Amino acid sequence: MLHRTTLGGSPTDPVPFDGDSVLQRVGANDGRPFILGPDGSYDLHLNRFLRDLENWGVRSENSRIAYSTDVMLYCRFLHESRGGKSIWDSDGADLRAYKAVRLHASGPGSVSVATWNRSIATLDKWVQWSLYEELLSAEPFRYVDKTVVSPQGPKRVRVNAAAEPEVPRQPIRFLSHEDFMLWRDIGLRGLLPDGSPDPAWRGRNGERNALFADLLICTGMRLGEATSLLTAELPPVTGRRVLGDITVSAAVAKRNRARTVYVRPRVARDLHHYVVIERDELMQRRRVEGVYEACADRLPVRRANRHALALESGTSWSYSRIGTADRARLLQVDSHGRASGPLWLWLGENGLPLRGSTWQSVFRRANERCSALGLDFDVHPHTLRHSFAVHMLGLLLRQTVRALGMREDRRFTHAEVKRLLIGNPLRRLQLLLGHRHEATVYTYLDVLDEAQEIVLAALDDWDEQAAAFEQVRPETEESR
Repeated sequence: MLHRTTLGGSPTDPVPFDGDSVLQRVGANDGRPFILGPDGSYDLHLNRFLRDLENWGVRSENSRIAYSTDVMLYCRFLHESRGGKSIWDSDGADLRAYKAVRLHASGPGSVSVATWNRSIATLDKWVQWSLYEELLSAEPFRYVDKTVVSPQGPKRVRVNAAAEPEVPRQPIRFLSHEDFMLWRDIGLRGLLPDGSPDPAWRGRNGERNALFADLLICTGMRLGEATSLLTAELPPVTGRRVLGDITVSAAVAKRNRARTVYVRPRVARDLHHYVVIERDELMQRRRVEGVYEACADRLPVRRANRHALALESGTSWSYSRIGTADRARLLQVDSHGRASGPLWLWLGENGLPLRGSTWQSVFRRANERCSALGLDFDVHPHTLRHSFAVHMLGLLLRQTVRALGMREDRRFTHAEVKRLLIGNPLRRLQLLLGHRHEATVYTYLDVLDEAQEIVLAALDDWDEQAAAFEQVRPETEESR
């Protein structure tokens, strides 16, 4: 039964009409945020803005939820603290009052500068969209010109006067391999710190959740990218010990930047075991219960390979064009049109696709379990992406040092090695992570200052290469 959520934030009584069909007609489908006024009214234009976010460069599901939340909070503030004003009537004075409450007031409701600037970016996007749609006749907020430093150098940009100067970036949090294994096995798999089973553990999806974490840390995929994977996109498992490749589709990648990531052989095998054993058994049970036949909004798929699929209608559809919402609707059907199950890789207990918010909850519960056992972990999906980046950069550093050792017999200091890395290795890391600019990954060089064991291991490799070279060189000179 559909429930509505007001600007007050709490669910009210069930909607006394067929709300599902009404919302579908206006484009507010399952999983898409929408806002109702305090009296239950539906602001057609405001919710159209939320639906248009994808066309205005906000393509990540998590980002769209964040933007929708920012709009809702500003609307709630206007209603509760500015005399019931509508967002369409707000002005610079309202935004300054909102800033005083949201950013500068003390208490649990205050936010960081980064969160405040994200709210400003959301409202700026709303202003741009509203002016384009001719719903506003003029900009409601004040804007100023400012010089900023970009990867291409200084440039003049126009910014909201209510925006705050950027604060120094917080240190990147990452896990050592040992800490990741400890957090994964205790928090997700339900083991005790000594590695033994916990008799009190009641989790039912520990292996699935641990596998999801393994995928994140060995590929550096973003949460939304890993969450929306389809079974057909998994790399094939061969008898050889080779890395499997996964194409991160442009339709689910940030800023539509498709890329290839690589999966360790063990993780690739575990993914296939999950698909053919745990996942298949779950789908069989739900299929008998009629779960998939009851899916009214499904997209029937007759065939699928690693790059595209064929719908029941015969239409071919490339994965590069299938967004997250449509991926969740894909159902494999047989020649008789009977649904066998979703193509979405990660399924919940109900046999239906798991969303990113569920994975956030999984990680939070894992942290809480570790804390209850005396282990201080605060791991999020993005922590594993950072961990991949740091360790991959360490491996690239070691690879670079080995290559240098093959050509020269000189020793490099830590700072010199870092300077030598600015080039091909960082470009490779940039491509693996899917960043737009190479300069974005420079921050991981600073992290290596804190991960001395990675740098020292790389320099030890260089010392071994240099020592071996020095032993061989006298013999070569004597032979001359």
